Amino acid sequence: MSTRRSAGRYVVCLGNDGYRASLVPRRLYRVFPDVDAEHRGLLRVLDESGEDYLYPERLFLRIDLPKGADRLLEKAPSKQKATSL
Repeated sequence: MSTRRSAGRYVVCLGNDGYRASLVPRRLYRVFPDVDAEHRGLLRVLDESGEDYLYPERLFLRIDLPKGADRLLEKAPSKQKATSL
């Protein structure tokens, strides 16, 4: 049985100093690969606006999700979709 994980495609917000409208502490966020940003200590995060922006890596903790959990999260309606129903 495989226990493959999501390999850090998600982070938990540890704090939102300077970004209160965009980030919520203890909330799970999707991260997109951006090698140049990571070299500068930044992560490309899909934030509360539904757009991806660069944020300081220190605001987040990378997590590995169990196999299949990342697919379930990707299928879940976003905040924008949920409020438009």
